[in-house]
Amino acid sequence: MNTVMFKTPLAIAITAAGVALSGAASADNHGLEQRLAELEARIAAAEQRADAAEQRAEIAEAEAQGRLSADEVEARLARVERQASGEEGFSFNVYARSGLLLGEDRKSLPGGPYVTPAGSVGGAVGRLGNESDTYAEAILNYRMQFDNGARAHYRTMLASGTTTSNDWDDDSNLNVRQVYAEFSDLPSFTGAFENASIWAGKRFDRDNFDIHWLDSDFIFLSGTGAGIYDMQLADSWTSNVSLYGRSFSDFPVTRESPGDDSGDTDNLILTSNNHFGNWQWMVSGMSAADNDERLNDLRLDDNETVISTGEAGAGSGFHTMVAYHGDSFFGLGEGNFKAAVLHGQGLGAEVKGLGSDGNLTDDATATRVGLYGTTYVAPRWRVAPALLAETSEDRYVDGDQYDWATLNVRLANELTQNFEMQYEASYQWMDLDPQGFDGRTAVEGDYTKFTIAPTFKPQVGGFWQRPEVRLFASYTDWSEELNEYGGSFGEDGFTGGQWSFGVQTEVWF
Repeated sequence: MNTVMFKTPLAIAITAAGVALSGAASADNHGLEQRLAELEARIAAAEQRADAAEQRAEIAEAEAQGRLSADEVEARLARVERQASGEEGFSFNVYARSGLLLGEDRKSLPGGPYVTPAGSVGGAVGRLGNESDTYAEAILNYRMQFDNGARAHYRTMLASGTTTSNDWDDDSNLNVRQVYAEFSDLPSFTGAFENASIWAGKRFDRDNFDIHWLDSDFIFLSGTGAGIYDMQLADSWTSNVSLYGRSFSDFPVTRESPGDDSGDTDNLILTSNNHFGNWQWMVSGMSAADNDERLNDLRLDDNETVISTGEAGAGSGFHTMVAYHGDSFFGLGEGNFKAAVLHGQGLGAEVKGLGSDGNLTDDATATRVGLYGTTYVAPRWRVAPALLAETSEDRYVDGDQYDWATLNVRLANELTQNFEMQYEASYQWMDLDPQGFDGRTAVEGDYTKFTIAPTFKPQVGGFWQRPEVRLFASYTDWSEELNEYGGSFGEDGFTGGQWSFGVQTEVWF
């Protein structure tokens, strides 16, 4: 993430000249583009130094006029140096997407990576040309460095999501998703804690990671609590320990009060996250007092009399993950890849959104595998294959089983400095037997999607270059049996074998 910076007219002129020169150059003139980017970076650094020099002059003038003591001068100069180096000060980061998804009848369509029946248990499909929402995150950071060398980082994150196309979001969900403080480089920390940092508040865990093209995390740990990062337990072993609390709210009816549909409890998640070079091993235990009073799929008659006992929610759980973060494309060439195997029981059977599902039973088990990689297969062609699959049973009621697997490939062809063609093919197989939970029906079948997306951006190069604006056309098809599952499938205007069209922007910095 980068700190927001404002360019001077000189920097803008240099950048504009660079764009003009690059446009006149041949399509493969990467050397010139790189030199121009480096020149712009040097100009930005020079502007920071100039601003720092101006502040130093103001401090010197104040000292000469007797308005600052020697100690105050030293403290202010130290702060100027820290701000000039980027070690202290305010920064602003963003993730946002917004788009319009229309069917052949020019009406809005349901969409999103979790639109399929398997999406109800985390089975994501490709997101390109398949998103109809507006979602934005605004992240405010302030970093401080103290005279003794200690550092502090304060973060607040606001997020809002809506599915309406209107300018006023009547259905908007505005949330404060993160508020925390983190301290590092503490001089009193020694030994295994010398390079450790401590934090407390509401946050996303630092070591979460995802498959962007499926909008699915490998692991997503979040909540409110505290932790310590980067304890050095051996030369090649660092360890993190955290305690997160999450709330299970709005219980279904309970055995004690079958006519009452409210209640809540706290799910506590104790996690040890260990890194050994490129390897990561994570193990977590969960405990939710009174969650075993929750009854899943409890049925009442018209007089609110219990006619089915249902399954009780789990009171505890276990979760573990082994992951590898590769610095090549599966050892075959330049690029990167990530792979992970996850397993959970009880409350840990929600293996991605750790500790977020209170409906899981004590007998619930789930195992998931995921991997993706990125590489260039030619100078202007890049590819990113991804695989995500899971099997789970006894998840919500005794005897249920959910099996699914998704294969996704994102391909891009960089045609000019500002334009590329993106393509995505996504296939998902599912065999779901919910045993009637939530009124759902057992189904088996597959879902396919192919998308073509002409894409504009200020500068192409790599899968992580944003912002971009995309036009797209998608064709989706699925087994007719899947319409019987429930949810979005089977609704009027949403049947298999359909085209959809739209436009979307995606931004992050």
